[in-house]
Amino acid sequence: MKFSVLFGSLLSQIKGRHWWFGILLWIALVAPAQASVILRIAIERNVNQVKVGSSTAATIKDGTGRTLGQLPAMSAFYAQAVPGGVALDKWQSGLFWIEPTGKGFVYIGDRWYRGRTLVVPTDKGLTAVNWVDTEEYLYSVIGGEMDARWPQEALKAQAIAARTYALYEREKQRSNPIFDLGDTPDRWQIYKGVSSESPGTYAAVDATAGQVLTYNNKIILSVFHACSGGHTENVEDVWLSKEPYLRAVPDYDQNIKECNWVKTFSPGEISARISDVGNVKDMIPEARSPFQSVKTLRIIGDRGTRVLKGEEVRTALRLKSTRFNVSKGADGSFILQGLGFGHGIGMSQWGAYNLARQGANHLQILGHYYQGVALTPIKAK
Repeated sequence: MKFSVLFGSLLSQIKGRHWWFGILLWIALVAPAQASVILRIAIERNVNQVKVGSSTAATIKDGTGRTLGQLPAMSAFYAQAVPGGVALDKWQSGLFWIEPTGKGFVYIGDRWYRGRTLVVPTDKGLTAVNWVDTEEYLYSVIGGEMDARWPQEALKAQAIAARTYALYEREKQRSNPIFDLGDTPDRWQIYKGVSSESPGTYAAVDATAGQVLTYNNKIILSVFHACSGGHTENVEDVWLSKEPYLRAVPDYDQNIKECNWVKTFSPGEISARISDVGNVKDMIPEARSPFQSVKTLRIIGDRGTRVLKGEEVRTALRLKSTRFNVSKGADGSFILQGLGFGHGIGMSQWGAYNLARQGANHLQILGHYYQGVALTPIKAK
């Protein structure tokens, strides 16, 4: 009881980043011992309110681990940011646990998830985090990242790559007191909760349970993408890093329609996305990788010039890939004809699909796209 009072007063008094120390202390005190690796996935971040619920009756706990009551099954409630913490139904606290009874699922935003929910205040509102076992998290991720009807060997390769990536991010976020990963593909993995689970994803995850990729006994950055357009890239030609296992290799994703694209821009459309250049007069690929991805793109306008480099080329113009050629249309438009979908580093998902169809197993697929790595079982501490 004493800790509850002190914790509440701390939340209301301290500002800025210092209040995170209270959350760290709370996690140390009330997080139960786990027999497996738990991931903290931020589902809603920095919002004023979030809809929550449970498929079975759920126990509501505060920051000390004290039970406040129960939420009825199959009923939605809004958790709202309030001064000093979070309000949920008739309760108000510094933060809330929502723990379903039995084998229930939790509801966050507009989806169902395994595990339990933590709702915490932030400087910009509140964040809802799904605490979930890594293997159960992967049941969903595999179905979000790949078609569950694809060959099992491709799904197994994806399971190991996704598990490795999640635990790499978890380690990188050790100083983050709130979450390890988000749920979107912009910088994490696609996580849609139970809606993307299926027998195919269960089989792939269970068959590879606890297996990760390592290099020199360290978990690797096992990034992947939809397709490269014939050849993956060396990481240093796209990002400012040089992981020895992320080497360019021939790909097997040719003749996939999703990997062939054309995009046309008017000069005004480019100007709207690229600041300080004015009306665009020309777009010139100035440097390419050995495999013809654009490393440097010069955009020339009547008010100035802007040079885009590396991954910025793709993200600034919202392109599928950086492997493209530029031509000009008769109306002054710019026509970009390209290959690939994604950053082109690491495993190609369509390449994995085709390799599996040709008889390659998941270890052969992974060994092709991640050079010199080892398959290592993880042990939860």
